[in-house]
Parts: sequence; structure tokens; C-alpha cells
Amino acid sequence: MSTHRAELGDFLKARRAQVTPEEVGLPPGGRRRTPGLRREELAQLAGVGVTWYTWLEQGRPINVSGQVLDAVAGTLRLTDPERAHLYRLAEATPLRPRSGVCASEPVLTEILTALDPLPAVITNTRFDIVKSNDAFSDLFHDWHTLPCVHKNLLWCIVTEPLARQQLLNYEDEVPYLVARLRTAYGEHIGDADWEEDLARLRKLSPEFAELWARHEVTDCTPRPRHVVHPTAGELHLTVTELSVPAHPDLVMFVETPTDALTRERLPLTRRSLEPAEA
Repeated sequence: MSTHRAELGDFLKARRAQVTPEEVGLPPGGRRRTPGLRREELAQLAGVGVTWYTWLEQGRPINVSGQVLDAVAGTLRLTDPERAHLYRLAEATPLRPRSGVCASEPVLTEILTALDPLPAVITNTRFDIVKSNDAFSDLFHDWHTLPCVHKNLLWCIVTEPLARQQLLNYEDEVPYLVARLRTAYGEHIGDADWEEDLARLRKLSPEFAELWARHEVTDCTPRPRHVVHPTAGELHLTVTELSVPAHPDLVMFVETPTDALTRERLPLTRRSLEPAEA
């Protein structure tokens, strides 16, 4: 069984478990050993053979057409990013060509510098930090009290105790980041670096392991970030993700104040304003 097909089977099972019979017009029926639709129910609703669909969930090397994938996606009520993820796992669409990442490319450094005093950072789709401006480094300086395996946004949030304390909307932010990571993983299944990182993070963080097992995927969307800074106090920001056209594997995150008080307090996060140590 290929790694892609195994991931495809797990994704289909996870999504099937989230669709109730009532949602698709079926009677609730008696006791069910597992939540959601049965395989035969999904196959009937999608207009495919039960044996064929069973083989698909089992990861067998069977031919999969776009028309059939659309029928399955419609029955499972997949969102657009979930549908795209399904296609990638089924290897029914070409993978996006990868491009080299030049972390020191002058134009990227200039853009980040120009955005200061707005905190901004560039990461790859695995959330490894490629480059950040001083405003971002100052704002989240306290989130790095523990030794980092590598500089990674998601790792810092789920493994650093101070991040959990200071990120007020932690319960919303972490599932979102894991879903974004799962979306990107569809194009990197079998990549040794990705697989090693994911295995290590699942071992370090049971919370991440539980979220990862949900197989949730999502598109990028502007979102709030509420932070308590030790000097500036409570800050309310909006995180916007921007693509880097020359490097499809890079994402720029820019944080902007959502209210006047946060804009007024943001300069207080700068370490250059702190008293010099003796």
C-alpha cells in the first residue's frame, strides 16, 4: 500500500464518521458500532459500488476518476480545501511544482523590514521560520525559553508553556494551524523530513497527535490573535497570510492591530525600549 493511499483511506474514514444519516436524508436507524455513515450507505449515496469504495478506504491501488471523487466529496459534504486535499491524496491532480527556497533573498528581507513596526514572518508550509522582522521577534521573544529542535511556529505554540499562557485564543489557533499543516502535507506525503518532524511532534505533544488524527484541512483565512504581553499587556491582532508567488512553498504572516489601544501598546513590545542590563 502506498503512503498516499493509506492517508487517503484514513481521511475518508475520518470524514465519513462526521456525517450523520440524518444529514443526508437517511433514517437514524438502530445502534451503530461507529459514528457517522456506514460504508455501504456512503457508496449508495455516491452511486459507486460498495466493494470499490471499501477498496478505496483500504488503500488498494484502484483507478479513481474525477467524476467518482466528486460524487464521494459531495456525499461527504467536503469543503473546497477538503475536496482539493482528497484529489491530492488520490493522486488525481498534478502536484504543485516545488521551487527552491532562498532564505536570504534580498527582496524578501526588504519587504519584511518595510513592514516594521507590524510584526511579520515568512515560513514554509511546514511553519519552519525562514525569516522574520524585528517587530515579530520582539513580540514573541518570550515564547522561546525552551531549546528548539528548529524554529517553527507550530512547535513553539504547542510545546512552549509561555505560549499557551500568553495566547488567549489558543483553543482556536492551534486546530487551525494543524489543519493548515494537514493541507500542506498532502503535497509532501512520504517526504522524509516531513515524516520525521510529524512523528517527533506527535510523540512530544499528545494534543497535536489528537488534532492530527482528525484529518481536518482548511484554506488560509484572516484570523484574530489575542496575546497577553508581559510589558504591553493585552493585544488584539489580525493575522493575514500572504503568498510569495516566486516561492510557492513560502507564506508571509503579517499581524496588524485590530483596535486603537493595541496600536498604541504595540511599541511597548520592543526589546530596544527595555532598560539595559547592568
